[in-house]
Amino acid sequence: MNYKPYAISWNTTYRCNLRCSHCYLDTNVLTNQSAGELSTQEGYKLIDQMSELNPNLLLILTGGEPLLRKDVYDLSSYASQKGMMVVLGTNGNMIDDDIARKLKECGVTGIGISLDSITPGRHDTFRGISGAWDDTLNGIEACRRQGVEFQIQTTVTKDNFSEIPNIIDFSYNLGAKVFNLFFLVCTGKGQDLTDITPQQYDQALHQLFEIQNKYHGKMMVGAKCAPHYRRIVYEHDSASPLIRAYAGGCPAGTHYCRITPEGNVTPCPYMPNISGNVRETSFVEIWKDTADFQTLRDASLNGRGGVCEFMDICKGCRARALATTGNQMDEDGWCNYVPGKYGNKVIRLSASETFGTEENFTMNWSPEAKSILKQIPSFGRGMVIKNVEHFAKINSYQEITLEIMKAAREEMMANKKTAFPKSMNEDEDIHRIESNDQLQQYDEIPWTDEARKRVECAPDFVRPGIYKLMQKKARLHGYKEIASSFLSEIRDESMKLASKRIKNIGFDELRMDAWDKAKEKLKSVHKKEVIDQIKTFLGERTARNEGIITKFQAYLKASVETVKTESPPSPIWTEEAKQRLEKAPIFVRGRAKKSIESYANQKGVTVITGELIEQYMKNIPSFVRNKSQ
Repeated sequence: MNYKPYAISWNTTYRCNLRCSHCYLDTNVLTNQSAGELSTQEGYKLIDQMSELNPNLLLILTGGEPLLRKDVYDLSSYASQKGMMVVLGTNGNMIDDDIARKLKECGVTGIGISLDSITPGRHDTFRGISGAWDDTLNGIEACRRQGVEFQIQTTVTKDNFSEIPNIIDFSYNLGAKVFNLFFLVCTGKGQDLTDITPQQYDQALHQLFEIQNKYHGKMMVGAKCAPHYRRIVYEHDSASPLIRAYAGGCPAGTHYCRITPEGNVTPCPYMPNISGNVRETSFVEIWKDTADFQTLRDASLNGRGGVCEFMDICKGCRARALATTGNQMDEDGWCNYVPGKYGNKVIRLSASETFGTEENFTMNWSPEAKSILKQIPSFGRGMVIKNVEHFAKINSYQEITLEIMKAAREEMMANKKTAFPKSMNEDEDIHRIESNDQLQQYDEIPWTDEARKRVECAPDFVRPGIYKLMQKKARLHGYKEIASSFLSEIRDESMKLASKRIKNIGFDELRMDAWDKAKEKLKSVHKKEVIDQIKTFLGERTARNEGIITKFQAYLKASVETVKTESPPSPIWTEEAKQRLEKAPIFVRGRAKKSIESYANQKGVTVITGELIEQYMKNIPSFVRNKSQ
């Protein structure tokens, strides 16, 4: 078998802006770059060596917090230019529009963002820093605005176990294309945590399969560090695409590995057994010749794993076996399956269902069609080629074009032969719900009678939009019921936004001709039709809602006054104050500067001194204060 690396996780740094209680890397250096971290040039050399084995592999840049490395953009760009698919694993707290845009420009194709609760306090406790939840959601919104695809990653623990379905729903409403549930392997700082029980583990996997059906074609729902999820899926639906796996199951050491900040290579992030260091030995040599890797590829499994029908698509979690028994080939104690249920015959997948299938073209592909293949992770390309060519042959097509690929995908979607949703570029409206009836398929949030009656009084042409907006807003705010008061809150929020837009097109008061001006700026035929309907409705009304008009005028006036108000000049920083600022952790420095300047403006101070910073810092967390001194 060809043991090619298809995915590599590179922990680029130990530095992190959070204090997660479960971190396998045991990050405890929050601000200073470790002298042992691979340099930029060493990183380039490592990427070159990876490329020798597979120039199209999936490179996961993570940490710590990878955005704390100033050269993460250079490393991303270098790997991307080699042909690698580069993704970033981050807590999202540092991402703003500029960073999201820069990541996209340097070739990052996606971002994995950690979110462990829909309750801010619970997430913050797990992540060790107050305000982390808010910063994570701000990062997600920045990704959405900049068109950067993202996935949500949640680590399941005994504390959030019952919350998983709600986190998945929340992730979909945020716009995630993929949701991955990570099952904790107790290593690093996580070794002192109590894992969920094997029974809860099994229950969570069954639940994931049911939830995946709900989001089929809209959001991929998967399990990480839980290879026997495929056995669970098989028991539900033996033809499901979710069974697809690398030949041999768990890819640790066979198609996947991890590299630590100082260059140590291990079979996976949760396996501490070091197989070599890239400063001392070429990554190519480590990958091909390391004893631990050879054992994972060639040795038989012990215990139940050695006689299990699912050994070729599951293999159990090798990290969990190593953590619990000290032998990476022992059975995974968190699997409660007893072999024999399916006749003791090993279940094997065909090449068209196996990750890592070699790319083998037997038909002519147009250049456009081949370019689309580059958007697919290399571990899945061979599988996609086989499936698309099979579709073309049975339909008597002579060449694979974009249209043929689209038709093949649509058939696979209809037959539930693919678990992957469309990308952001394929369909920007994937999350739009077309009708209120369809909302009810996805656990519609109930309305109070008063709130529903208010919406029923709205014009026909805006009523469906109100229903959709309120469902979306209620989910984002975590509400279990839509009440009249919440309806008013969102109405006022929308009126404030509309007031700003009216001002932006040159109007200081409510006037009918503002609609015509707005219409001129629109390209959407549908939106222009809506404006015509609004004008007709307003022209035919028999009574005016003076309360709403008065409130709208007040918002518009406030918007105008805000525009007219000049921002106060930025205070001057003394050299002492500048030096103090430079001592602050890099991940809070920009925010601290803005906050201190805002504090100075509030105090009417035009010069920022060390004394003023002392006053300001009495109001910030002691963790930041201590790191800044």
